Amino acid sequence: MNMNQVTLPVKNMTESTNFYRRLGFLLIVDTPHYARFSCPDDGASFSLALTQENFNNGAIIYFEHQGLDAWVTELIGLGVQFEELPTNKSYLWREATLLDPSGNKIKLYWAGENRLYPPWRIT
Repeated sequence: MNMNQVTLPVKNMTESTNFYRRLGFLLIVDTPHYARFSCPDDGASFSLALTQENFNNGAIIYFEHQGLDAWVTELIGLGVQFEELPTNKSYLWREATLLDPSGNKIKLYWAGENRLYPPWRIT
């Protein structure tokens, strides 16, 4: 089994599509109500669905990048604003936090082997 994708609700498709393209994701489906992106490194994908309704999305989407600090610096240079810059976490990940234009929470992180093999992994 493998997860196909996560779909995030958005309020403005053009603004959201431009935001995720600025982060470096590859737009592979583009309609007025739905967009799908491919991650540049491994082909994983996620999508956006336009909604006219108010929503309070408690989900958090995570994107891993080995060059986290350089990526964040590059994004800041492109005008992307962060809620939290890269910080070492107690769960052995380094991560930064930002919001997309619709308020969806995004974590950019690097965990390396600790993503799947933390010291507390069940064996």
